[in-house]
Amino acid sequence: MVSLWENWRNGVGMGRRGPKFDTVGGPNTYAVELTKRYASISLTKQGADTGSMRVNLSWRMRSSDLNRKPKRGSLRHPLQMLKPEVVQTHTQGVVNVDLDLACMYEMADGTKGVVQPLGGFLGDLNSPPYVKLSGDDRFGSPSGESVYVNLDHKDDIKRLLFFVYIYDGTPAFDRTDALVTLHPSNGPRVEVALDEHAPQARSCAVLLFEHQKGELMVRREVRYVYGFQAELDRLYGWGLQWGRALKEGSV
Repeated sequence: MVSLWENWRNGVGMGRRGPKFDTVGGPNTYAVELTKRYASISLTKQGADTGSMRVNLSWRMRSSDLNRKPKRGSLRHPLQMLKPEVVQTHTQGVVNVDLDLACMYEMADGTKGVVQPLGGFLGDLNSPPYVKLSGDDRFGSPSGESVYVNLDHKDDIKRLLFFVYIYDGTPAFDRTDALVTLHPSNGPRVEVALDEHAPQARSCAVLLFEHQKGELMVRREVRYVYGFQAELDRLYGWGLQWGRALKEGSV
């Protein structure tokens, strides 16, 4: 997929610096995509650092990979052709994957924690951590699942790390088209696609919110790990204590 940034640089935006918004469909559909090359955006400069922001995760199963041809050179190792893939299915769409959206937070006073379906840590929008999970979508419906952030209390928040993990089922980040979208109270929405192939990863750090020089910045991470929250914690130095837990409503 060619990003919005590349389209812009190859078009009329060649003589300017800055993001290109996707204006297809009218002013309410403006979007900017964060990529490896253009990985961060200032919510402050966009006038989007106040009010309620919705962070949404949606996904659908990718069927094209089911018909991928073997890589060149596989005939040199014929026994490898008999080895099953990490995710193997004989009918399209028959892959059990349950993606969850979650958020680690660190407050300005040093308080740290997590908002996630596991353990029923759903957060609160009107009191610390000013982050709240709206629900858990286990089927990848178009509406997905969302976390809300009360940016009217942005000065009380030091940093937020939004991440996605596979709670149950076979690791299948390479079989899903997942998209994390920020819907601020003002300005364009911000999109990050989880479209890299990481077949054995179980978690992915997606976005990091931080204050930098008086601005609230959002940076694309998209860093896959093979473990769960504890491994992401070590990667970003959060320092929380982790244990096994069930989702709210799980048996």
